[in-house]
Amino acid sequence: MELLEICKQAQEVKQQIAALSTSQKNDALFAVADHFMAQRESLIAANAIDLENGRNNRMPEGLLDRLLLSEERIMQMAEGLRQVAALEDPIGEVLSMKRRPNGLMIGQKRVPLGVIGIIYESRPNVTADAFGLCFKTGNTVILRGGRDAIHSNQAIVSCIREALDAQGLPGEAISLITDTSHETAREFMHMNGYVDVLIPRGGAGLIRTVVENATIPVIETGTGNCHIYVDESADLDMALAIIFNAKTQRIGVCNACESLLIHESLLERLIPALEGRLREKNVEICADEAIRKAGGDQTTIVFATEEDWGREYLDYRISAKSVASVEEAIAHINRYNTGHSEAIITDSYANAEKFLNEVDAAAVYVNASTRFTDGFEFGFGAEIGISTQKLHARGPMGLEALTSTKYIIYGNGQIRP
Repeated sequence: MELLEICKQAQEVKQQIAALSTSQKNDALFAVADHFMAQRESLIAANAIDLENGRNNRMPEGLLDRLLLSEERIMQMAEGLRQVAALEDPIGEVLSMKRRPNGLMIGQKRVPLGVIGIIYESRPNVTADAFGLCFKTGNTVILRGGRDAIHSNQAIVSCIREALDAQGLPGEAISLITDTSHETAREFMHMNGYVDVLIPRGGAGLIRTVVENATIPVIETGTGNCHIYVDESADLDMALAIIFNAKTQRIGVCNACESLLIHESLLERLIPALEGRLREKNVEICADEAIRKAGGDQTTIVFATEEDWGREYLDYRISAKSVASVEEAIAHINRYNTGHSEAIITDSYANAEKFLNEVDAAAVYVNASTRFTDGFEFGFGAEIGISTQKLHARGPMGLEALTSTKYIIYGNGQIRP
């Protein structure tokens, strides 16, 4: 189907989707979740084609991990939809209501955004998450995934449409642009007459292209150069466990730790142990001179360049720099971070509060892994993306981030003098 026709159909059904009751939306979400589980073998088979193509094209391991649809991940997709169904419906919520001196009652009410476009890369689970959150908030969604996941995305969208049809609801609540060319993507960015908001989700190049070219309002989701600062008072066993989890639990995700800052007083005690722990996953450390001297294996620790401080590796590599104070750590983070997720490991309440107050990021942690910056972990059921901008949403975007407001005014015959 041509892009224009897809956009027109989404516009035609958006009022119908916006008018659905909470129970209708929840019943449909449960039905889609059940259909995912019933069709998991066909979803895995479609995904296997994409994985084989990715391996043939020498896709990096981290990106193959993003692409993978295992039975466990399909179960997580289904559970995400069930959690979204269990959440309170924000649509129709009256946020305020005040009486003016002339008797007018003026309030604000949550409403859907309308037609949401999402451009994303090799993350087929995004297809399910995007549908669930958009549908619960009464929005229609048009998806443009990458060519690497095209078979997976087609299978997921077909599965969703089958479940919606069984519920007597329009399948056009979700559409997939199957032409994955750059030309069609750019054309999609200019569909401001049909699409109300555009959300890019992927690497830095994709996000920059959308922000620079779209005529549709954009909610910018960012890349993740996430830092962990190990403060001088840190529990070192805790620090090692958190770093290992944040770096290696999944390397191809935006909330993985990519950069370490370590207080200079800890180098002799921490670096040898850190080397040994990261060697379990063959993680290469790109470090400054002080950290290299404190280490024992010059094959594990290599010299960092200036580019390393700002790099999102999405690989078994991590940058590491020594600092003299929490103030120096904060200054370094605010210079090189991407506004995503930052963490401090410390036993100092004063340093923890300073870090929380002064680090400029969407999510700031004390004594916890950055891997928790995730809609599922934050109790949103799923996420549409992680916004690193400051308008209109910031951090993991759940249901409320996909709503707008309108003023509602009650009168009894007032006219303006």
